[in-house]
Amino acid sequence: MGFMHTKFFRLGFSLLVAVCLMLGAFIQPAAALTNEQKLLSEVWRIVNRTYLDETFNHQNWTAVRQKALEKPLQNNEAAYGAIQKMLKSLDDPFTRFLDPEQYRSLQVNTSGELTGVGLQIALNPENGRLEVVSPIAGSPADKAGIRPRDRILKIEGISTENLTLDEAAARMRGPSGSLVTLVIERDGEGETEVRVVRDRIALNPVISELRVSPQGTPIGYLRLTQFNANASMELAHAISSLEKKGAAAYILDLRNNPGGLLQAGIEIARLWLDSGTIVYTVNRQGIQGNFDAFGPALTQDPLVILVNQGTASASEILAGALQDNGRATLVGETTFGKGLIQSLFELSDGSGLAVTIAKYETPKHRDINKLGIKPDKVIPQEPINREKIGTEADLQYEAAVELLTKNS
Repeated sequence: MGFMHTKFFRLGFSLLVAVCLMLGAFIQPAAALTNEQKLLSEVWRIVNRTYLDETFNHQNWTAVRQKALEKPLQNNEAAYGAIQKMLKSLDDPFTRFLDPEQYRSLQVNTSGELTGVGLQIALNPENGRLEVVSPIAGSPADKAGIRPRDRILKIEGISTENLTLDEAAARMRGPSGSLVTLVIERDGEGETEVRVVRDRIALNPVISELRVSPQGTPIGYLRLTQFNANASMELAHAISSLEKKGAAAYILDLRNNPGGLLQAGIEIARLWLDSGTIVYTVNRQGIQGNFDAFGPALTQDPLVILVNQGTASASEILAGALQDNGRATLVGETTFGKGLIQSLFELSDGSGLAVTIAKYETPKHRDINKLGIKPDKVIPQEPINREKIGTEADLQYEAAVELLTKNS
């Protein structure tokens, strides 16, 4: 009896082992996924669930994942590379991976607020030196007397010679009230040390000014540089203030505005419209959402919108909405042609993923992706430098002034 019992136990045990081994064949891979593989799977799942094109660019999306997981991913860099390769197979430049640094910088841009010194910086293409494009008006850097074209040689004693733009920006950012020391070089003045106290900075994407045309028409000139979280509020303030100053017509300059938040584009369209559809959205299921204006508009004055090849995304939603509703005349060149909407996802390691989740159509159901919006009055123009924007050297601006003067 005891013998039988042991035998049965042994048999039972070996059966159990066999079952475990069989199960093991199924369970093992999931349990053994490295952090790098988990990150790749996380990206795959988000795309699988939300991506606009359900054929995934006519490929077997599951097979793409299996192939990507075949090779061991030694570190984050390898994982990021594999993720980028996997996303590249979708052939959609807007569905993209952002490493933690890029993701943070995008969030800062769209949130419309950061703490730091308030400088826009760039690397000079000729010599690779770190230069100030411009200080943000009223920011600590502005108050400290830093000017456009100043060269930043050192940040906190560290030479900027081998820093990337991101690294330099990260060194200048920091908590409100903390101090940062910069060494600045200016043409004809040599080097100076500037101490700047960091502060909260609201990124105001609106430039506004009341101008008078040669014929005496008061024109409100508004330039919008991006659609961040402050854009709609700042533009509403600017319009109200220009109305009080007696503006009789408006120019809204959206040239080289790469877009930003969809919601900001919709809110800004509402500032100009009493009623009407602003945009239709279509997702993978073909569902159409639409956003409407419910008025009243802040002004009924005539409006010309300036556009060019750099006018993209939320800028095109706004331009298309106001053109289709007959609210604005468009002047300039055909726009960029980005009719796709992305959603941003934060990943487990602090990196980010932008995924195309929908496309949009203008109120007259124009799909502008890769086509752009053609202005009512086409005025080609060679690129001009920042100082000449909105001056007599700016042919598109001059054409807008002429149109408004004629109409008023």
